[in-house]
Amino acid sequence: MKKLHWFILRSYLGPMVMTFFIVMFILLMQFLWKYIDDLVGKGLDVHVIAELLLYASASLVPMALPLSTLLASLMTLGNLGENNELLAMKSAGISLPRIMRPLIVVTVVISMGAFFFSNNVLPYTNLKMSTLIWDVRQQRPELQIRVGVFNDDIEGYSIKIADRDPKTSLMRNVLIYDHRSKEGNLMVTVADSGYMHITNDEKYMVITLYNGYTYEELLESRAVRRTDNRKFPARRNSFDEQVVLLELQGFGLERSGDDLFKSSFHALNLTQLSAARDSLSAEIEKRKETAINNLLKHSLFQNPFHLSRDSSAIVTYTFDKDSLFNRLPPNVQETTLARAISSARAAKSSVSTAATDLNNRSKHMVRHTIEWHRKFALSFACFVFFFIGAPLGAIIRKGGLGMPVVVSVLFFVVYYVISLSGEKFARELIWDPHLGMWVSSFILLPLGVFLSYKATTDSVIMNADFYINAFKKFISFNRKARQFFKQS
Repeated sequence: MKKLHWFILRSYLGPMVMTFFIVMFILLMQFLWKYIDDLVGKGLDVHVIAELLLYASASLVPMALPLSTLLASLMTLGNLGENNELLAMKSAGISLPRIMRPLIVVTVVISMGAFFFSNNVLPYTNLKMSTLIWDVRQQRPELQIRVGVFNDDIEGYSIKIADRDPKTSLMRNVLIYDHRSKEGNLMVTVADSGYMHITNDEKYMVITLYNGYTYEELLESRAVRRTDNRKFPARRNSFDEQVVLLELQGFGLERSGDDLFKSSFHALNLTQLSAARDSLSAEIEKRKETAINNLLKHSLFQNPFHLSRDSSAIVTYTFDKDSLFNRLPPNVQETTLARAISSARAAKSSVSTAATDLNNRSKHMVRHTIEWHRKFALSFACFVFFFIGAPLGAIIRKGGLGMPVVVSVLFFVVYYVISLSGEKFARELIWDPHLGMWVSSFILLPLGVFLSYKATTDSVIMNADFYINAFKKFISFNRKARQFFKQS
């Protein structure tokens, strides 16, 4: 490899790695902001949070690679142009396509690696992340007894305190309802004060109560309850000190298996997505055929009088339905109309139910098709963004993190908005999934070809200095024209 290629590669790989981690950090912060309500107050261990962030980071790689490719190529060519190194290469007879050749090879390798990652690694990380997020959401938060509010976090108990000393944690006027029997609040404990703490293994809560009473209503037999001779027996116990042990269930993180989300389209590779899509398509066709047969058999051509039919004999009758209906007695006409209305309503309900079911199944199948195309579209986006960023950097000739960041974010927002809109239209069955997932690339690819052509021909169409100098010349010409007309 030539020294020039090594120099260009070194100039590109540094910004590529830096921008990749910057973009990953920004996207990861967006992920945390999205799931902050599910993570805060759960008492999660550090290794659980680290595992979740690792899976989230892996799932964000396909989105971070196109943006980092755009930003790195723009910065690299911009730095070369700003330091006149690009001008020196062109003066030596080296064309821009030849300068970009090693970067094109690296971009192709990155695109292929992104596809391999999306097809092999991403389904596994999506499966693990979905399962872990589900487990975190199912975990109950740490028990917090607030003053003046009944707390029902502990199953079978309702606890309320009137006041708590912030220094000693002494609770005042403790009220505990025990309804584990699911027969109502049969047992009530009232105490003047008490302390509360959780055991080290976080399986039990120990409540020490002082100066209180326990009221318990005793259940009578069902036979006595049906009579009017009920006596409503009750028991009352007083205590100076009482220790209550409450079992905490559901407060720890319980890890689920991967079977819960293994059939989700996010956790499937290309082969599995194709197989699932074929199965769903066959199921939809079967449902359509069943719905049509039911409609024809039970609604449109039903036999209300259960007459025998010979399918081998085809007989055609021609009659006037109005005259035939008018010959019927009034009571029969009323019954016939009621039966016709009922049949029409049943047919309408059957069609509506079948249409809703088929629409939902079609949307579910389309999600698999969208995910199938996403693995290719995001990889191809790296290639498209390179041919936007590299020539744009050669034209603008501005390096650093100033102008390149602004331009990169602008192009990425346009790409992201178009991509989300196309995906939404595809999910709603408005657009074909092929068009919805590739529309953003089809729009930006001609722009990349146009910018590459302008950069190769040394166009100044994207150079800000060109427009600034043209504006200054226009102002100067306007000033001289005014002076000329005043003198004349």
